Amino acid sequence: MIVDKVRSCYAPAMSGLPPFPPLPAASLASRRETVADALREAITSGRLQAGQKLTESGVADHLGTSRAPVREALRQLEQEGLVISYPYRGTEVLGVSQEEIENVLVPVRISLEKFAFRKAMPRLTDADYAHLQSLVRTMEEAAEAADAALLADEDIRFHEAVVTLSGQQHCLQIWRSIQPRVRAYFRRDASHYSDAAVVAEQHRELIHALRAGDEQALDRAVTAHINTHFKGAPDPSE
Repeated sequence: MIVDKVRSCYAPAMSGLPPFPPLPAASLASRRETVADALREAITSGRLQAGQKLTESGVADHLGTSRAPVREALRQLEQEGLVISYPYRGTEVLGVSQEEIENVLVPVRISLEKFAFRKAMPRLTDADYAHLQSLVRTMEEAAEAADAALLADEDIRFHEAVVTLSGQQHCLQIWRSIQPRVRAYFRRDASHYSDAAVVAEQHRELIHALRAGDEQALDRAVTAHINTHFKGAPDPSE
């Protein structure tokens, strides 16, 4: 009876979480990662909306775990910029505003990725190019199927793959620190693409510039691609 009341109390706040079986017995670190993965997916996919409240008790009850891994997971997500915690008020999901995209994330990505793509250019092997091409093919399939979530996820994988292949560890660390926020706005905007096939085509152009060894053309392709914004995407800050 008490459990039913708790579930009822937190049901509205937890409604964005996907169905999730009770977590298996494991270390605190493992359970924390599992909880963080579930919450991260719910936030970046939009199932948990900006401003939505999260509580340790509510999340723990929904996921069938104790509060300790939830507490650690929420701290991790706060470091990633996906949630913010307030004393005595709990935790709130953060949105990604158009202002942040244009004035923070896009400039950082352009500087970082122009450098990383240039560094990756002489290092890429035939196997690396084959992997990048396979990601683009999946983007094309996602565009044809109108699968906005898959398109956004493959877009992220493509860029992280090139940054990883650049061999620049500090670039990769910075990329991974902003990746959750980037993924959130990719997911947010993907369903508003006027022509999703253009996204895949831009990645083919990036591959072509990498193969050609033309740094100036590569810089232009990276900048044009990252600056691509599709009108009509909702701004969660408004």
